Amino acid sequence: MARIGFIGLGNMGGGMAANLAKKGHDVRAFDLSADALDRAKAAGCLPVASAAEAADGAEAIVTMLPAGKHVAEVYDTLFGVASPSAILIDCSTIDVATAKQVAEAAQAKGLAAVDAPVSGGIGAANAGTLTFMVGGSREAFDRAQPILADMGKAVIHAGANGAGQAAKICNNMILGATMIATCEAFVLADKLGLDAQAFYDIASVSSGQSWSMTSYAPLPGIGPDTPADHDYQGGFAAALMLKDLRLAMAAAQDVSADTPMGAKAAERYEAFAAAGQGGLDFSAIIRTLRD
Repeated sequence: MARIGFIGLGNMGGGMAANLAKKGHDVRAFDLSADALDRAKAAGCLPVASAAEAADGAEAIVTMLPAGKHVAEVYDTLFGVASPSAILIDCSTIDVATAKQVAEAAQAKGLAAVDAPVSGGIGAANAGTLTFMVGGSREAFDRAQPILADMGKAVIHAGANGAGQAAKICNNMILGATMIATCEAFVLADKLGLDAQAFYDIASVSSGQSWSMTSYAPLPGIGPDTPADHDYQGGFAAALMLKDLRLAMAAAQDVSADTPMGAKAAERYEAFAAAGQGGLDFSAIIRTLRD
């Protein structure tokens, strides 16, 4: 088992660090929140007072932070204390450019780094069933893979540094757009007098099938249990979907990619969050269509 520094114990990071401890790793955990540190301690981690203390002597350093600027700031600290043999694993969802920049800065310091954003949400973080999309060299990926495997069900090498972030934002652009289309279809079906369960039974085994339909239906009582069955609480917050769509749109602009469906999805989630609904699950976007 490895000594792991874990920095960032929010909704996702807390569950991830807990799973590493559950697997027998020596997890030194840091967060600015005292409550998060208390939860980490209860889960078997050792709370520490700073990011530098978490990284000191660690074989692997995992970060799960809100944005690229936070990752860059923490990495500046890590560069002064991380062991040359440590692998840096950033699981945050950030912009591709920053992911590449911090990896290059790490390499200049003689450190190996990968970007490894996740798919699966809070439930998967707690259950240890996340999917990791990893950007970095094959050697760095091979070093990170055993650590990531203890937090997830799938660890996939996407390519060079930045490729993990590229995969994440492209994946979530699909998710954001298909969820809106799924919601539109359910609302239209209802207005046409079609029973929601009957429509689900048909679409879930027909060409309209998608993950948003069969695994995350946006109506309560339809399909498996989803946030819709809990008044859209929990799950993947609309504000986080908006963050990912903004990253996708910025990346599209950088490379002159035409993404009209992604742009429209971003526009809808922008308005939804501006209306104070950002804390609800992203499938709650159906409320704007029903109203």
